[in-house]
Amino acid sequence: MSATAAPLPPAPLPPEALAFRDGMSRLGAAVNLVTTDGPAGRHGLTVSAVCSVTDTPPTLLVCINANAFAHDAFLENGVLCVNVLNADHQELSRSFARWTGEDRFAGGSWTSDGTGAPVLSGASASFDCRIVDHQRKGTHTVLFCEVQATTLRDGPGGGLIWFNRSFHTLGTSA
Repeated sequence: MSATAAPLPPAPLPPEALAFRDGMSRLGAAVNLVTTDGPAGRHGLTVSAVCSVTDTPPTLLVCINANAFAHDAFLENGVLCVNVLNADHQELSRSFARWTGEDRFAGGSWTSDGTGAPVLSGASASFDCRIVDHQRKGTHTVLFCEVQATTLRDGPGGGLIWFNRSFHTLGTSA
């Protein structure tokens, strides 16, 4: 009988990487559920690294950790939906941020638009997209996504923001 070696713990980060992470924790960002569906299956992740690129054609970028369980599914499916969360979605965001084997989609009401990617019915905004390019940089892949449809919804509560490693709520405008 041969013994299997336990995996080694990750190497400690250098001080400059720790300082960078601490600085980035102070860069507030909207909390989004990024979802996909297609040949590689239905998957989703909580993502705060989403940014507008241009409005002609409407394009945004999404950064996904290359080690995320669903990373390859996004690339294989070639479509995604960015669902911008509101204050009522903290628990749903937490379920999409961890992998425990549960059906994370059970916590929301879902539809789809033209690409087939899951659209959260209660999201304050949804961007249904086709992935048109991607680039690996360090630990993440940057996905460039052309928006096929934008859906805006009015609802209670404000926006959900991730700042200093915790959730915060932004109020609605008057």
